[in-house]
Amino acid sequence: MDKQEFLADGFEAHRPHLKAVAYRMLGSLSEADDAVQEAWLRLNRTDTSDVQNLGGWLTTVVGRVCLDLLRRRNARREAPYETQLPDPIVSRQETINPEDEVLIADSVGLALLVVLESLGPAERLAFVLHDLFGVPFEEIATILQRSVPASKQLASRARRRVRTSAPAPDPDLALQRRVVEAFQAASRDGDFAALVALLHPDVVLRADRGLIAGAGWTEIRGAAAVAGQALTFRRLSAFPLPVLVNGNAGVITVADGQPMAVMSFTITGGKVIAIDILADPARLRKLDIDVLCGD
Repeated sequence: MDKQEFLADGFEAHRPHLKAVAYRMLGSLSEADDAVQEAWLRLNRTDTSDVQNLGGWLTTVVGRVCLDLLRRRNARREAPYETQLPDPIVSRQETINPEDEVLIADSVGLALLVVLESLGPAERLAFVLHDLFGVPFEEIATILQRSVPASKQLASRARRRVRTSAPAPDPDLALQRRVVEAFQAASRDGDFAALVALLHPDVVLRADRGLIAGAGWTEIRGAAAVAGQALTFRRLSAFPLPVLVNGNAGVITVADGQPMAVMSFTITGGKVIAIDILADPARLRKLDIDVLCGD
């Protein structure tokens, strides 16, 4: 086996891990693929004869690529017009393909990714690489060109934000599904009191409709306000298809065999604490969910 084949085989072995890192850093499946591809290009033009840990080396390269992408993204963003939900990973209830399992491990639901979107690039990198992938702070400090104590402080600040804004979902999928089904039934029946009873007092609903003037992004907080908004979504519940969204209970709403929205529910303590809705037609067309809707 020549050097090129050796590197290619090593890279392919690490590809799922690298995409998982990039997805958590960027929240975009296509940008994650681009970041992984850039890591491959850098591997090919770098002398790696002294590299002892190829996986660690590639992880730091992907981290640098993602950090640059986040900084460029933030520099050109004009909030709130570019606010959007991260890309969801939608799968059947019965099974998740192995690659998606790597992408959504460690309870990386949409609610957590939304919180990560609110972090600065350096905070996000420090938290993702250390807390989610165990990269030592010495390596993170090198990527950020900061001291180890400063890198630890960035991760700590991000960790506090995650703990307060992205509660871990209940691990019991059967419980999650029962709560989602009860929510759908109450919404369909117009039962405001039942909806409020299913919602956590601090529930947040986020809806991304894409580039629609004045209505592209909606964020609503509080049980009463979210319950009221849910009643306006009753038409979306006419053809609900139960799925997993980033490993948690969710729903695709379908009309004429086409996806109209992907709804992700974060449930903790038996209550819905977050509802994230992707209803952007352009982004829905790019997701690999047509086969689910056609069943």
